[in-house]
Amino acid sequence: MAGADDSVMISDTPPRRVRDFGDLVRLAGSVLASVAVMLIAVFLRGLASGVERDVHSASAWVSWLGDLPTLMISQLATFLVVFSVLIQIAMAREWRQAVSSMVALVAGYAVVGLASRVIVAIGPQSLVNGLWSVTSDGGFLLPDVYAGMAAFLTAAGPHRLRSTVRWGWNIICGVAVVLVVMSTNSLSGVLLSFAIGRTAGLCIRLAVGTQNKGAWGSAIVEALASVGIHVRTLARRGDESGDPNALATSLADDLVESSRIYDVRDESGKNYMVSVLDAQAHTSGYLAQTWQWIKLAAVSVRSDRTVREAVQHHQAMLLALDRIGLPAMRPYAVAEQAESAMLVLEVSPTLKPLNALTGASDKSNGLDDALMEGYLRYLDAANRRGVTHRNITPACLALTGEGEPVIAGWQTGDSASTPANVSIDRVQALALFAALAGADRTIAAARRVWDDGALVDLVPFVQPVAVPRATRSLPDWSKRTLDDLRDGLRTLAPEDVADSLPQVTLSRFSIKSVIATALLVVALMVIVTQLNMEQVIQAVRGANLWMAALSFAFGCFTWVASGVTLGVFIERERRDPVGIFMSQAASSFVSVSMPAGMGPAFVNLQYLRRLGYKGPLATAIMTAVAALQVIVTFLLIVGIALFTGRSTFSGMVPTNTLVIVIAAVTIALGCAMAIPQVRRLVRDRLVPLAAAYARQLLDLLTRPKQLVVGLIASTVQCMCFGLAFWAALMAFGWESNVFETCFVFLLANTLGSAVPTPGGLGAVEAALMAGFAATGVPSAVALSATLVYRLATYWLRIPLGALAMQWLSKRNLV
Repeated sequence: MAGADDSVMISDTPPRRVRDFGDLVRLAGSVLASVAVMLIAVFLRGLASGVERDVHSASAWVSWLGDLPTLMISQLATFLVVFSVLIQIAMAREWRQAVSSMVALVAGYAVVGLASRVIVAIGPQSLVNGLWSVTSDGGFLLPDVYAGMAAFLTAAGPHRLRSTVRWGWNIICGVAVVLVVMSTNSLSGVLLSFAIGRTAGLCIRLAVGTQNKGAWGSAIVEALASVGIHVRTLARRGDESGDPNALATSLADDLVESSRIYDVRDESGKNYMVSVLDAQAHTSGYLAQTWQWIKLAAVSVRSDRTVREAVQHHQAMLLALDRIGLPAMRPYAVAEQAESAMLVLEVSPTLKPLNALTGASDKSNGLDDALMEGYLRYLDAANRRGVTHRNITPACLALTGEGEPVIAGWQTGDSASTPANVSIDRVQALALFAALAGADRTIAAARRVWDDGALVDLVPFVQPVAVPRATRSLPDWSKRTLDDLRDGLRTLAPEDVADSLPQVTLSRFSIKSVIATALLVVALMVIVTQLNMEQVIQAVRGANLWMAALSFAFGCFTWVASGVTLGVFIERERRDPVGIFMSQAASSFVSVSMPAGMGPAFVNLQYLRRLGYKGPLATAIMTAVAALQVIVTFLLIVGIALFTGRSTFSGMVPTNTLVIVIAAVTIALGCAMAIPQVRRLVRDRLVPLAAAYARQLLDLLTRPKQLVVGLIASTVQCMCFGLAFWAALMAFGWESNVFETCFVFLLANTLGSAVPTPGGLGAVEAALMAGFAATGVPSAVALSATLVYRLATYWLRIPLGALAMQWLSKRNLV
């Protein structure tokens, strides 16, 4: 598009049709809305009926419409909307838009008709009943007029660009309200019809694209005149390939994504550079900011909803850099026209990309140590004034004409930044230089800019989520890059400080959060599916509540005993009694989704790692705690059996099964070790780890003081569980010998816990009931006591464990 208007020379390209990324998001929303309406119609029929009755209560206001044929109302509205929208499209000579809109209209009617037939044919009757309307007899289940008009208006839109489309939506929604109030259409059927039509319209709009309504050519000249620039010549830049429609980032406008760049000369001969950002092109950028806000925790993330906000913010960032005295693009003004916002920049300074990123071998133009230090000092000067970049990538490294280092791309930055954002800026820069020049050179340059204390403080922030994707896509980037950088920074700290550096949670979707969410889901599923509330209520009603409460108290005291067992192996300076107790309480929550015994071991291991214990030592401590519990359980069973003469369960141990399992495991290991690759893996990887683990475990188990205290605490823990069941029996009036009850409980509970169900559910109950029934306890009493015991020591401790887990998570202890 080239021309002259009042001696203004314009060289521009015609606006092209674009596919708005926001339409893809709206499409997903429409599909989800369709699913939600159908689910509400089936599972929340009472709610849907209640809302519909409230709508029908307003029928007195429109009772005068009862004499009009409902078909005439919908047909009249359809005709007016279609006719007015097509006239406006034709006046703009957008013939492709007119054709695509009519195609969408037909598609809307066809899709809703197909959906009606599918629902009637294969859908549940409850769904059909929820969507049924008066007009459904002899026709489609869903009222098709709303789907057809929704598809038509969507394809003719967006509504912000055409007044007739906006009024068309108002008219169709008004008709829908009237017909629902008159009980002609069901509320669920209308909403589903709208959602289906919207989906069809968005599919066609995405396929065809929408006309760019931004500022082009003479509109840009007019906008520049409003900020005092009287244009003489206006020429659009293309990229290096010569494609004038390319929207690649450029240092000319400070790396604004999806912008159009124009060279402008005014009447006085002064040159400017104009960066034009269209609203439709900005949608993806706003969604990327929103995703960063969702993904990142502990840091603030900027969100510019409109293109005007984005450009004004970019101008403010560049002005802040200028006030600091740093070389950067110099903004002149911001202008707005149609669906575009413009950032007017002075042509000086001219920036060029760093040649080191293109493989230059010339050290004067490559990333030498002086340049690396210059970039870090540039960033430090900005950070000291509270200005952060937020997205330091390889493309941001630039040079002025004099070779002065400049960090570009400040449109996503911010001012008044928190220390966490400053730390992330520095980590991004160090990670980038580590990938380009190595971790050692990078740390050496950083130490000339920041002191060792500041660099050590960055260690908790050295995480993959903090590094932009563009940096992680560099050829020299590897998984070891961050590890080398983190290890190098950690060596700058004293040994006692390096081992206790906290971990900052930057990502909301870490492995820890996923595991916690999965455990919660599994726990809820187990509670809903396994807990028979009717049986539990019956048992509790017939129990002595004081003895049931005593059973609960014994169960909770086991946390103290197990905490002592764990704490005795933790160094005194790292020992926190409250934290240890909370970790044991949290194991009651985790155990609901893990086999019996696995939950406490998992929590203990995580807790030890958060305290700074390395993998082999943490595993050794966790194993030592578990080993003491197993040893004490075995000794108690044997000891009580010897002193009480109990041999009732000698026949319950599945000797044959045990031998078969041992044989199968032996055969499997023998076959595996016959493979050379497996032998090498075991020799090179597993044996060194096992040896280190065995040495540390042996060291722990040969400390007399810790061993005695651990054995006593484990004994108290086992006896407390046995006493909890004894109290449950007493709650139903069954008196028994305490030691014999503990013996029977320990053996039955051990056998039941061997079954790998979450928390031993089912197996433990069956073993306890069968075991005590075999000792003469009436079956009814054994069943009731087992239910009360499991309620007191398992189910009631789950919410307390969840609170403890939350306490630990807030303090980053699990």
